[in-house]
Amino acid sequence: MNWGSPAEFFAMGGYALYVWGSFGVCAVALVMEPILVSKRQSGVLKSLRRAKLADELDEENK
Repeated sequence: MNWGSPAEFFAMGGYALYVWGSFGVCAVALVMEPILVSKRQSGVLKSLRRAKLADELDEENK
């Protein structure tokens, strides 16, 4: 497409809300995914450490 000015570019031919809204949602998803994966990983590691400690204590009490 050919735009005559920056304002026309940002208006996106009348579809600016859809285009920039989609871009924003995608950007938020790309930022949030590594954060959520990191939190999930630390939760799993914490759970595994807790289970290992419980097993070690169980072995000591036998």
